Amino acid sequence: MRIATWNVNSVRQRLDQLLVWLKERSPDVVCLQEIKCVDDAFPREPIEALGYNVATHGQKTFNGVALLSKLPFEEVRPQLAGDPEDLHARFLEGVVSHGRGTLRVACLYLPNGNPPQTEKYPYKLKWMDRLLAYSKERLKSEEPFVLAGDFNVIPTPEDVYNPQAWLGDALFLPPTRERFQALINIGLTDAFRAVSDEPRQYTFWDYQAGAWPKNNGIRIDHLLLSPQASDRLVDAGIDRHVRGWEKASDHVPIWADLDFNNR
Repeated sequence: MRIATWNVNSVRQRLDQLLVWLKERSPDVVCLQEIKCVDDAFPREPIEALGYNVATHGQKTFNGVALLSKLPFEEVRPQLAGDPEDLHARFLEGVVSHGRGTLRVACLYLPNGNPPQTEKYPYKLKWMDRLLAYSKERLKSEEPFVLAGDFNVIPTPEDVYNPQAWLGDALFLPPTRERFQALINIGLTDAFRAVSDEPRQYTFWDYQAGAWPKNNGIRIDHLLLSPQASDRLVDAGIDRHVRGWEKASDHVPIWADLDFNNR
């Protein structure tokens, strides 16, 4: 089973690219971030025509997440627990059945947090604390579980083209990285780093200053796997070529293959 995540940076603007990529990579479950539309405006029909079930948690102009699945959804739930006053559309959880059991996938668009001197950074850290609490609770069920999305976190200096340039950025500040590491410490596995230690592997390149042709990128999109999912990990990768497409998102898809057939 192939699980993928992609910050599309407006699904209606990138629909053609999304459809081409879905046909090319053929993922079974996809997490999308920054769909930037309300639920009723999501372009369901062409995606459903490719065999996907669609669940959305949208918001006008900003944020918004979606789940696409070739398997029927057993359960779908929006919003991250822990703050009923937080109405941002940043989280959508779905459960699919794959014949040998179920897989739980949580799609997230974690707050950016910049500028750090504003209220945006405490909001980011509180959101990460809620995510950690959620993940601890989910791990208790000992089920295959994937936490996927745009984390807006650069985990290590190896995940950024120039660490010195990012020292004061909310994506790379020590409290941000410590909270990401806390997710790893409770038992989640970074799927890409589990299969590759290759340097200069990124998932985001800014539109400014020639970042893409210079490969001045950062790795901020992640697939974190529970022990029951990581035991089934076969491969993972970054579809960096998508960044070179016309009218591309500034993020690219990442994916992981899990084998549920022989275990």
